[in-house]
Amino acid sequence: MNGATRSTRNWPRREAAAGTDPPLVQVLAAAATRLAAAGIESPALEARLLLGHALGCDQVTLIRERAAPLALALAAPGFPALLARRAGHEPLAQILGRREFWGLSFAVSPATLIPRPDSETLITAALAASPDRRAVRRVLDLGTGSGCLLLAALHEFSAAFGVGVDLSPGALATACANAAALDLAGRAAFLCGDWARALRGGFDLVLCNPPYIESGAIAGLAPEVARFEPRAALDGGADGLDAYRAVIADLPLLLAPGGVAILELGAGQAGAAAALAAARGLAVRALAPDLGGIPRALVLAPGVAE
Repeated sequence: MNGATRSTRNWPRREAAAGTDPPLVQVLAAAATRLAAAGIESPALEARLLLGHALGCDQVTLIRERAAPLALALAAPGFPALLARRAGHEPLAQILGRREFWGLSFAVSPATLIPRPDSETLITAALAASPDRRAVRRVLDLGTGSGCLLLAALHEFSAAFGVGVDLSPGALATACANAAALDLAGRAAFLCGDWARALRGGFDLVLCNPPYIESGAIAGLAPEVARFEPRAALDGGADGLDAYRAVIADLPLLLAPGGVAILELGAGQAGAAAALAAARGLAVRALAPDLGGIPRALVLAPGVAE
């Protein structure tokens, strides 16, 4: 998660740091105590990740050098400022600027949702629905955000070209950067638009993680989400289903023969989303649970279910 691939270039030389400074283990303990007081769930782990980010070193180096003094390290890289941001509940991934998804490293920004393990269920479902990976040639990701779903799919479906659509220019800039960093820019295009209004058919795989939180429930979410993640990517309207209505209405025009659409679901939304799909002539091909057992990925196909 921390994205720190640099080794020790900012690490202070021991001889340059007098023994009057607290050793690393004490600095980390104090940082963890501060984060715990702020209500952070994994304070010791996050303190290490933040310090590693500040120093430009990996976690192995931090563990090996935990008795080292920090005279040079704490002043220049701004560890106290990073710690204050996290104590204020700014998401760790936004502070570090990266998050792992499907074994790949993605840049994140305030314009994007932070990729979550639950969303990996959509990639698992896509692989299960398309055992012949070379047969998937065109992939569409609606509300692409960081591009994590689209780029993870392109990583698995090596013959495919993908299109990511988002209404946020900032999100698209992040997705484009991620495509380039993962050497997938030549197989991906990103469009600024309102769902699929500018697109028509021929997609073998359509992915979408829509906003599905009820408008009135957003204020009660964890502060990391409610205060720092983009509201447009969270707010699903009064009943949480507005985006499903918009996306499902276009799916019959988007899917190629034999194609599938896979939508992420919020808890308890499977029945309502399936009913919306049935009204548009789509059938539920599968309903995949996440690691917590919650139905998370709704797999839809034209016509009757297999």
